[in-house]
Amino acid sequence: MPTDEEFQQLQATLAGLTKRVQRLEKRLAKSGSSFLPTSDSHHESAEVSAPTDGKPGGLETKIGAHWFNRLGIVAVLFSVGFFLNYAFDNEWIGPAGRVLIGLVLGVSTVFWSEFIHRRGHRIFSYSLKGIGIGVLYLSLWAASQVYHLIPNALTWFSMTTVTVATIGLALWQDAEVIAAFAAFGAFLTPAMLSVGINNASSLFSYLAILNVGALVLLVYKPWIRVLLGSYAGTLILYSSWHYRFYTEGQFLLALTSVTAFFLIFAVAPFVYRQRRISLAVLLLALMNAASYFFELWRLFGYQSGELALTSIFLGCLYFAAGSRLRNGATPDLAEIHSTIGAAFLIIAVPIVLHAPWITAAWFAEGATLVLLSPASSRASYLKQLGLLALVLGIIRLLAIDQFNVTRMLLNDRMLIFCIALASLSIASRKFRSTRDQADRRLLLVAVIFINLIALFALTQEITDAWRRQLLVCDAQHCGTLSMIRDFEYSALWITYGAALLLVGFWRRAISLRWQALALIGFTVGKVFVYDTSSLDRIYRVLSFMILGFVLLMTSFFYQRSLKPKITAGEPQSVA
Repeated sequence: MPTDEEFQQLQATLAGLTKRVQRLEKRLAKSGSSFLPTSDSHHESAEVSAPTDGKPGGLETKIGAHWFNRLGIVAVLFSVGFFLNYAFDNEWIGPAGRVLIGLVLGVSTVFWSEFIHRRGHRIFSYSLKGIGIGVLYLSLWAASQVYHLIPNALTWFSMTTVTVATIGLALWQDAEVIAAFAAFGAFLTPAMLSVGINNASSLFSYLAILNVGALVLLVYKPWIRVLLGSYAGTLILYSSWHYRFYTEGQFLLALTSVTAFFLIFAVAPFVYRQRRISLAVLLLALMNAASYFFELWRLFGYQSGELALTSIFLGCLYFAAGSRLRNGATPDLAEIHSTIGAAFLIIAVPIVLHAPWITAAWFAEGATLVLLSPASSRASYLKQLGLLALVLGIIRLLAIDQFNVTRMLLNDRMLIFCIALASLSIASRKFRSTRDQADRRLLLVAVIFINLIALFALTQEITDAWRRQLLVCDAQHCGTLSMIRDFEYSALWITYGAALLLVGFWRRAISLRWQALALIGFTVGKVFVYDTSSLDRIYRVLSFMILGFVLLMTSFFYQRSLKPKITAGEPQSVA
C-alpha cells in the first residue's frame, strides 16, 4: 500500500494532467477541431470496424473456403469414378476412348488450374490440380489393369512420369496441398477400380512409386504429413490384398514388397532435415516398425526361427540407426529408434527361447536398457522399456516359471535368480546415480524386489530340499520332517532380517532397516502363532531362542548406533 505522502503526490500529478487536457480542448474548440468524431464519422467508422463473421481465419472462412473445398474434391473424384464405372457397364464408350477422355480431362484440368492460379484463386487452383492428377492416375490404371491396352512397363513409365511431374509442380508452387491431393487420388485409384483380380506385382510396384515420390518430396520440403498419408494408404491397400488374395505361393512376393515398403518409410527420419522434429516423424517410425513386424508375423508364423532371427536383426538395425541419429544431434529420434530396437530384442526372446531362459533374457535386457538410458531425460523411452522388461521378468520368475530341481543351490533356478538379482542391482546403481525424485522412488522399489527375490529363492531351496524327503517318508517320520522344515523357515527369515538390519545400519539406509523390521515382525508372528502350536519342544525352544537373541541385538543396535546418529543430524540414505 502507498503511504499518505505518495498518495498526495499522485493526486497532485493527476490534477495537473487534468488541467492540461482542459486547456488543449479549449484551443481545439476555438480552431473548429475536435477529438470526438461527428455522428456521421462515428457511424461510418462503426460500419467499417464492425466485426464480421467472415473475417480471415474465422470459422466461416475455414468451413466455406477450406473444408468445403476438400470435401468438394473428394466428391468430384468419387463422381468421376462412379461415372466411369457406369459408362463402362453400359458400354457407352469404347475402352480406348474412355482412357483417352480421362487423360485429356486430367491434363486439361491441370492447365486450367494454372489459369485460375494466375487470377489469384490459389486454393481453388490447388483443388483443380488435385482433381486433374487424380484423373490421370485413374486413367492410366484403367488402361493397364482393366482394359489391358498398354503393357505394365509402359504403365510403370507413365505413372512414374505423372508422379515426377506432380513432385515438380508441388515444389515449384511450394504447395503441400497439391502433393496431398495427388497422393489421395493416387491411392484412391486402385480401390475404386478394383475388379476382383489378383495382380499383386503391378499393385505393389504402383505403391512403391508413390511412396518413393513422397519420400523425395520430404528431401526438399518438410511435408511429413504427405509421407504419413502414403504410409496409411499403403497399409490399407496391402492389408486388403493380403486378406483377399494371399496364398503360400506368393510368400516371396509379399515378403519382398512389405520389406521394400518398410525400408522406404524407415529412411524418412534420415532425410527429414528440420531442426525441430515433428511428432509425425516419431509416429511414422513407431507405426512403420510395428506394422512391418505384424506382417512378418503373418507371413512366418509365431514361434518360427525366421521370425526370431528377423527380430534380432531389426533390433540391431534400429540400435545402429539410433546411434547414427544421435551423432546427428537428434536425441528424440535417436532414442525412439533405440527403443524400437530394444522392443524387437525383447519380442525376440520368447520367440527364440523357452522358459526359463525367457525370464533371464528379459532381466538382462531390462538392466541393459536402464543402464543405456540417458541420465538427463526424465521420460526416457529406453528406461521405460527397460522397466517393462524387468517387470515382465519378475512376473515370470515369481508366478509362471516352474523348475525341476534335483540338487541344492547349484541348479538352474538359482542361476536364473542370480541373474535377476544382478540385473536389479545394476538398475539400482543407475537409479542411485541420478538426483531425480522419480529415480529415487524406483531405487526404493528395486531394492525391495531384490530382497523379496533373494528371500523367495532361499525359501524355495528349503522347500525343495524337504519335498523330496516328504514324498517317500511314512506318516510319523513326515511329521518330524515338516517340523524341521518349518523351523528352518523361521531361522532363515529371522537370520535374513538380522543381516538386512546390519546392512541398514552400516549403509545408514532407512529403507533397508524398515524392510528388516517388517521381515522380523512377520517372523515374530509366525513363531508366536504357528511355531508354538506346531513345532516339537526342542524346535520350539530353538525358535524362541533365536528370535529372542535377534530381537535383543536389534534393540541394542538401535540404542547404541542409531540414536546418536539421529541426534547428531547425520543424513539417512534411502537405500
